[in-house]
Amino acid sequence: MTRFFQILTLSIITLTVNAQEISKKAFTIGEQIEWFSKELNEKRSLNIFLPQDYNSDKKYQVIYLLDGSSHEDFLHICGLVQFFDLQFQMPETIVVGITNVDRKRDFTFPTTDKELQNEFPTTGGSERFIAYLEKEVQPYINTNYPTNGTNIIIGQSLGGLLATEILLKKPELFTHFLITSPSLWWDNQSLLKDAKTLLSQHDYHNTFIYLAVGEQEHKVMVKDAQTLEKLLTERKDLKIHFALFPEENHATILHNSIYKAFLLQYPLKN
Repeated sequence: MTRFFQILTLSIITLTVNAQEISKKAFTIGEQIEWFSKELNEKRSLNIFLPQDYNSDKKYQVIYLLDGSSHEDFLHICGLVQFFDLQFQMPETIVVGITNVDRKRDFTFPTTDKELQNEFPTTGGSERFIAYLEKEVQPYINTNYPTNGTNIIIGQSLGGLLATEILLKKPELFTHFLITSPSLWWDNQSLLKDAKTLLSQHDYHNTFIYLAVGEQEHKVMVKDAQTLEKLLTERKDLKIHFALFPEENHATILHNSIYKAFLLQYPLKN
């Protein structure tokens, strides 16, 4: 019995020593910056993911991710970027997560639809938000990080509506538009109705557009995306790929659609 207690005591001491050797530290995948936006007249923040071998002597392409808060799409999009950098020929990429304060306000243009106005009373601020991206976010990133001019925007749902609005009104802000399930139903499809006229006002040389929608989504969502694809295809100076996902709905499509978009651009490493 004495021998048993000696062994037990030694085991407890060993466990205590081992426990004392364990240390913990914060695990982070990027940086967060905060400032007061003059364009939006409020405090805003960005989540920024840097490549593993980030070096200020290199130049990097940049993904601007709408709905880029940590509890939204930031983490899994960063995971896709890391995976494609590891396994595929994806250039090292900086991911800028655009965090939300009021996405219904920031991602929508004004509507004359009284029902929408009553249901979503804060909407209609996309012009100011686009100015925020153009005059504050992009200049900050280009000044503080080495960028190479390849700017990619990712947006889904209302974020897809905003990305489409930028494509039609300010296409020079981005070289690549990855648009998933855009809410083109907004304001009785007014943006879609104006799309042909807006497209005629811009040069889309070397612009890449990836447009995706899930077949299990609302029929209006699918039809509107298909209509936009037809209008975009008429322009011979842009590159467009349209993807219809038979198994996906509005809740499941984003991750798979962006995975497919990356596959189209970045082949496997040899």
